[in-house]
Amino acid sequence: MAFGRFGLARSGSLFALGLFLLFVSGDVAQGQQPSASPAVTSVPGLPPAQPISEAAKGSVPRSAPSSSAPPTTAPPTSAAPGSSSTSFPTTATPEIRETSSLLKLAIGDLVEVGVYNVPELTTKARVGTSGDVYLPLIDYIHVADLTVEEAQALIQKRLEDGGFVRNAHVTIFVDESVSQGVTILGEVARPGIYPALGDRKLYDLISAAGGFTQAAGRRVSVIRQHSSAPPITVNLARNLADDMQDDIEIMPGDTITVPRAPIIYVVGDVGRPTGLLIDNGSLTVLQALALAGGTNHTAKMSGTRIIRKGSSGMTETRVPLKRMLEAKAPDITLQADDILFVPLSGARVAGAQALSAAISAATGIAVIAAHP
Repeated sequence: MAFGRFGLARSGSLFALGLFLLFVSGDVAQGQQPSASPAVTSVPGLPPAQPISEAAKGSVPRSAPSSSAPPTTAPPTSAAPGSSSTSFPTTATPEIRETSSLLKLAIGDLVEVGVYNVPELTTKARVGTSGDVYLPLIDYIHVADLTVEEAQALIQKRLEDGGFVRNAHVTIFVDESVSQGVTILGEVARPGIYPALGDRKLYDLISAAGGFTQAAGRRVSVIRQHSSAPPITVNLARNLADDMQDDIEIMPGDTITVPRAPIIYVVGDVGRPTGLLIDNGSLTVLQALALAGGTNHTAKMSGTRIIRKGSSGMTETRVPLKRMLEAKAPDITLQADDILFVPLSGARVAGAQALSAAISAATGIAVIAAHP
């Protein structure tokens, strides 16, 4: 009886142990399953690759979930090159930077007026005789005797006060400046008026006028506009590149005068009766004779004379040519418009007749340039 109760208790314990093991194994299997399933089915996919241009624009991929944060956009400066949309004015052009702040508009000037971001108001007009220029919306406006900056400010004010353009930005380009040009006169290829916007030098304007003519002298004068000072005189070298210190600055309104070179006439019994252009320096009697081919063997050297026109009329000065050739007398420097006359040997000509003959001989002869 006791053995039976022991067997029954033993069987109940085994049965309870089996149930406990079964319960524990089920919890273990149930606890391992959540850690394995996300690794297989819950991994989110990466967004697809997008071009660099799309990334620069800050666009959101379609596969990305929507969020409350708004999509980011790049600033205007990061727009792709060549984009037509821009919200900032461009840098000033070289023409604007070149315009002098002292440049004043005047009658006859051709100007181009533009309003930023309003291309319909761009106007090209010439300042009229009254000093006014006609512009759209604001009618006639007086701009003569105003600087470019002053005229720009005045037009901006008229546009804003009339309610036509808010925060107007006006630019004025001077296409032709009649009053502020530089006048070049005399012995140049193309005399006329040349623009003087920006820094201009004497050599630049002489080159723009086509350079010197064959009869040009090198003693150039520059007259300043509205100045009581005497003209500026510059003795230029025959080759301008040899001496750059005379390349002075030219101001708007200046007048450059290139005179005709002085002429010295050599006539009479010489190899080539001629007129010599002295573009630089001076010329002596012996130099003039050498350029004219020297004296002929029939020349009367003792009768050589210089005929010069003075305030009291024509005068004669005898020249000891033979003694000068023998280096026994100093050489004589000639002046502009002098006539060096070498008569024939044995000629019996009175003083008045010799003077008349020399003047007649100086008419119609060839003129060549002399470079002493």
